[in-house]
Amino acid sequence: MTGPIDKVRARRSFDRAAPGYDAVAVLQREIGTRLLERLDYVRLAPKTILDLGCGTGQLIAPLQRRYPKARVVALDFAPAMLGLARRRGGWFNRPWCLCADAEALPLADGCVDLIVSNATLQWCNDLDATFRDWQRVLSPGGLLMFTSFGPDTLRELRAAWAQVDGYAHVSPFADLHDLGDGLVRARFADPVMDAERLTLTYPGARDLMRDLKVLGAHNAAAERPRGLTGPRRLAAVEAAYESHRREGRLPATYEVVYGHAWAPTQRPIEGGVAIPVSAIGGRARPSGA
Repeated sequence: MTGPIDKVRARRSFDRAAPGYDAVAVLQREIGTRLLERLDYVRLAPKTILDLGCGTGQLIAPLQRRYPKARVVALDFAPAMLGLARRRGGWFNRPWCLCADAEALPLADGCVDLIVSNATLQWCNDLDATFRDWQRVLSPGGLLMFTSFGPDTLRELRAAWAQVDGYAHVSPFADLHDLGDGLVRARFADPVMDAERLTLTYPGARDLMRDLKVLGAHNAAAERPRGLTGPRRLAAVEAAYESHRREGRLPATYEVVYGHAWAPTQRPIEGGVAIPVSAIGGRARPSGA
């Protein structure tokens, strides 16, 4: 499990970050593009798409171009981010915007054909409950595609802080296997997981930390230190990070996890017997009932 994440702190951070987010969200934009490219190999004609954890809405226009007949619902828990996402798309094709938590979707059963979630899952505390809820809102045979960050993410920054104190200064991340197992427990069909490592480089450690602040990606771990970081500790972290310098630059590693899985074409009832779902958007009931 990734938790505990302080959701109040995370929401406030993203609200403050919204105006400058797109200027520094290079990595998020790149992995979002790579995620959508995987749809090239999927035969799907969704009527309703949920951009889950949409942020400023970077994926909305690409999704609309790919599926021009689909309705895009943009969901995020940070109102300021959602306000920017609302402006995406054409005048007659604005996304439907919904301010809500990715762990508790205020949506009817089976009302979505495709869920796309880019770099959001690491902000969820209960992976099992989250995956169950995502599966619930997918129509039978619907598709989930997501990215998240794995435990090697920001390993250099984590190691530098570990030399300074014993607190958690980097938010925790679930690994690929945990995410895959969670999909299985949520009864998704045919889950596929893979990962890659991407590296950004910076002139100094303070430049990396400044970008993280602008992104709103503050340390939101509940076990984070509560006091302000003094100049001495910050200087100590910068000195520790210097051991990673290569060719005049400091690396910041990101382990990017990709996953996709299908909602089952049948839903179980109490007792474990599978029955067809006779109407998209309705709860499971026996055929002919």
